[in-house]
Amino acid sequence: MASFNKVILVGNLVADPELKQTPNGISVCRIRLAIQRRFAKAGEDQQTADFIDVVAWRQTAEFVSRYFKKGRPILVCGQIQSRNWTDKDGGKRVSVEVVADEVSFVDSKSGAQDGAPTQYTPTNNYGSPAYSNAPDSNFEEITADDGLPF
Repeated sequence: MASFNKVILVGNLVADPELKQTPNGISVCRIRLAIQRRFAKAGEDQQTADFIDVVAWRQTAEFVSRYFKKGRPILVCGQIQSRNWTDKDGGKRVSVEVVADEVSFVDSKSGAQDGAPTQYTPTNNYGSPAYSNAPDSNFEEITADDGLPF
């Protein structure tokens, strides 16, 4: 049976990102997102928040730590990963987190920092950077419906 593991989240950062390095010098950044969820209780719409742990590696980690701060909205695309370990008291523990493949700004360009790229997407699993800015994209703006094929 085929498997598929992809998650897309939009939420606000609970705290400022903190960039760390592994002993081998690989950048890693752990963040937590607060994501609003609506539900109905007694016929009325209610809201609550889910808190999701996200880990970013290499250039993605550096991008997050440089351009995002506490409270700022962020879009994360990635994969769900679980880890098992034994705590200091001998208890079995499980952690579920999202490993970020792509991150992007959610707020308007006017809300973004000057000079900040609008999105970071690695081009391969080795973290080669591929920054994308809207003015530099390969898309052509079509101003009239005349040229549309549908």
